[in-house]
Amino acid sequence: MKINKWYLALALGAGATAIAASYTSCVTIPKGAKAVRPFDKDKYLGQWYEIARLDFKFEKNLDNVTANYSLNDNGSIKVDNKGYDYTKNKWKESVGKAKFVGDSDNARLKVSFFGPFYAGYNVIAVDKKYQYALVVGNNLNYLWILSREKTIPDTIKTQYLQKARNLGYDTDNLVWTKHDKQ
Repeated sequence: MKINKWYLALALGAGATAIAASYTSCVTIPKGAKAVRPFDKDKYLGQWYEIARLDFKFEKNLDNVTANYSLNDNGSIKVDNKGYDYTKNKWKESVGKAKFVGDSDNARLKVSFFGPFYAGYNVIAVDKKYQYALVVGNNLNYLWILSREKTIPDTIKTQYLQKARNLGYDTDNLVWTKHDKQ
């Protein structure tokens, strides 16, 4: 059977486009979760310490994890994540970008570290002074508790854990991040 090379290239291109579209549109928010609104982007910028997370392959074996958010010239947000891999005894860094999904006063963003592929980044709780935040991804596999300091008050911790449990998150599987390196 002879296959037309042009047809094959077109089919492969269409398939790649469909796959890319499915990844770029994968910026949902878990059922029942509501992003913070009104949200102040400028107050959210700066450095955050990861207090806890649901583990996944890109953060496996990392402690001392921080996220630094700054404004890019084009209006997107630069995302600079760093962490210490305690199994390899070395620092890892990943730089990406985030964009709002809709209005910038709604804390629903999409973040990308790999070209056109985006994932949901939804701030579902933040205190009035923007010192503590609860962030979820597209589904119940992604959750982060963040703080401007290396610790978080027990009252905030309890409140965020309860909120996560009410949405269906398995908080028993959280990894509590150590901060013992400079």
